[in-house]
Parts: sequence; structure tokens; C-alpha cells
Amino acid sequence: MKRFVLVLWAVSACAAEFADVAKLVSAAKDEKAIAAAFGEKALAENKAVLAERGNMLFAVKVAGSSGPVRASVDDGAPVSLKRVGKSDLWVGSGKAVPGTTHNVQYLAAGKTIAPVENVRSFDDWAYEKPGVPQGKLSEKMVHESQIYPNTKTDWWIYVPAQYDASKPAALMVWQDGAGLTQRNGSRVQIMIDNLTHEKKIPVIVHVFIAPSTPNMRSIQYDRMDDTYSRFLRDEMIPKVAGMYKVRTDSYSRAISGASSGGIAAFNVAWTQPDQFSRVLSLVGSFTSIQWRAGEREGGNLFPFMIRKTPKKNIRVWLQDGNNDLENTHGSWPLQNIQMANSLKMQGYDFHLRWTSSFHGGGGGPDRAEGLIWLWRGYDPAKTSETYAPDSAEKDKPYFRVKALNRTE
Repeated sequence: MKRFVLVLWAVSACAAEFADVAKLVSAAKDEKAIAAAFGEKALAENKAVLAERGNMLFAVKVAGSSGPVRASVDDGAPVSLKRVGKSDLWVGSGKAVPGTTHNVQYLAAGKTIAPVENVRSFDDWAYEKPGVPQGKLSEKMVHESQIYPNTKTDWWIYVPAQYDASKPAALMVWQDGAGLTQRNGSRVQIMIDNLTHEKKIPVIVHVFIAPSTPNMRSIQYDRMDDTYSRFLRDEMIPKVAGMYKVRTDSYSRAISGASSGGIAAFNVAWTQPDQFSRVLSLVGSFTSIQWRAGEREGGNLFPFMIRKTPKKNIRVWLQDGNNDLENTHGSWPLQNIQMANSLKMQGYDFHLRWTSSFHGGGGGPDRAEGLIWLWRGYDPAKTSETYAPDSAEKDKPYFRVKALNRTE
């Protein structure tokens, strides 16, 4: 079955507009207005789903069908849709879990229609709130590297409104940073503002770093050596420190990334725990992307290295889903489960956020929850902490896998 991937951005990032669309769906009378609200392109491709704060709106065109037409979220009980007049358009509403991604399957007369994958259902942390001051995003800066000769790196700094130049702030580095500069795209800036304002995370100077060019993403992110770690330590962070007062203790530093950026984040903390002690990895590529027989080890070895290496003082949030990639490089879901079990075996402070996500766009809405967990208990008066497993995780069993997609 052909699959379509949808990374759901906001409906003009406006809750009022979502409510307006919900009214149209409820009335189920104005075909043109409904089509305009969801978008003709989305309807033509059977990708029309909107989500906000745990609510979902559905719209699908089914030629020549008199019903029933239904929508199922994450293989749950189907929701019946209503036909708009005598048109081919069917609409309805349902519920979703906020702060994660969902997959929607449309069904018409008992037959499935191409699914809509990774529908992002953001929670309240991802929406602008009255009275919350906005941070400041710098202009794009370009770094020319000595560690990676003949390359250039685009990067930005995001500083919350609460930053006080007289006090050193915590530091967080984000891989694939260009995608985070769009405030209403990834919603990361909005999450940072809300979480900082509510004191769920400390005042942090956030560094958004894009992969170096030309074509350096996999070389920097997927290799297991310390080159990228040294690139951050020796070239990028000194530039940040020349502009803002940031703390030097690893207790006050975090690093995040998705996919290859996720394994890069873990690798930086693994190779230099004296620089970073907090890791946020989304759909991390703990696979053999950069493995070369007889030449280079690959990230697929990390779960086994963790089990046979003395514990390092790092805290790790992992997120992945059962629909993540399976290809010649390895199995993303199995490798993330292996990572979680290995971290548990060695007594790390870790958390595995398991969802139904596919790879593209998976993990985005989970960031706020991950940030809160990652920075929990932070005390600016301290410069170190020996991380121990969270009490909620300590007595839980190892993760086990069931072959749920096979009948025998």
C-alpha cells in the first residue's frame, strides 16, 4: 500500500481559526468553505486532517460513495463522518492525545484509503499564551570550520526574554537548526518561551546549528568518533560564549536532535560528558548509516557499547515509534528499544517515549514533555549532579517486542 507522509503545520497557527473550521465541520453544509479551510491540495491527496490540543478534524473526498465513511486514529475505533450535502466530501471530528503524533486511516464502504501519517497533535506548550514574553532569534550567522576544512555552517542563537547578562545561563545545542528558526513551524521557540516563563526549564541560551555544507550532515551526525563533539566544543561554543554569558559545567548543558541529529546528540554527550550531560533524541538513527566494513564502526553498536562501558553521568530522553524506518541501515524501532534497555541495564537516568510515529515529523510534539523531563530538578546553585534512574522507571521491566504485524 502506498503511504503518504504528512508533517502537519498549524492552520495559520491560530486557535480561533481551528474553532471556525470545527464549526464548519459540525454544520457540514458549506462544501466550498470546508474545502478552503482544509486546503484543496490536502483534500485531493486524501491528507486532510487538522489537530489542536487533543481535538482532530477530518475531511475526505470519496467519489460515488453513499457511505459509510469513517476515520480511525491509531487503529482505534472508527469515527463516522457526515456527508456534506450530496457532494463527495465527508467530514467529522474526533479526539487525539496532545503532545504526540497520530496516524489517521480513512475507510469508505469497508475499504481503506491511503493513511495520513504523523499528524502532529501539539499540547498547550506549543501555542502562544497571553503575557508570555518572546525570546529573540538572531540573524543567520555563518561559521567557516578548521576541524571540517572547506565547509560552512549556518547557525542561529535564540535567547529567552528572561536572559540576564550579569548571570551565566544554561546552554542547549540543537541539531538541524535551520528548521527550528520558523516560529510557527517546529513550534520550538514557542515551547521555549512558555516553558521558561512557567519555570519548567531554566533560562537557557539555545543554539540552532545546521549541518555544515557541502553535504556534511551524515558525516557530522552519524559517525561515532569525537570529531563533531570537538567541532562544537572548540569552534562553535566559544563563539556563543563571546556573545552571551553561558555556563561551562555539563550539568547546565543539553543537546538535542532528531533522526541522525538524535544519534549526534547522544554521541556528543557520550564522547564528552564533561561538556554535555542532558540528551534529547527524537527518532534517533542508532543504525549503521556510516558503518564501513573494516574501516569504520557504525551507530548500530551503541546499545552494546553502553552495556560494556562503565556508566557515564548523562541523562537521556529517547523518543521513537513502532512505525519508524526499517531499511538496509537497520531497524530504528528495534535500535531505540535496544538503547533503552541498555541504558536501563547500566542504571542510567533515561526515558523512552514510545508512540505510533513514522520517521518524518515524528517526535516534534513530544519536545516540550522531553524538555521538562530533561531539566527536572535543575538547580542553578549547583554545578553537578550524579544522575540516577527516575523512581517511576526504576522498578519497571525491560522492554519486550511482540510480532504484532504477523498472523503466524
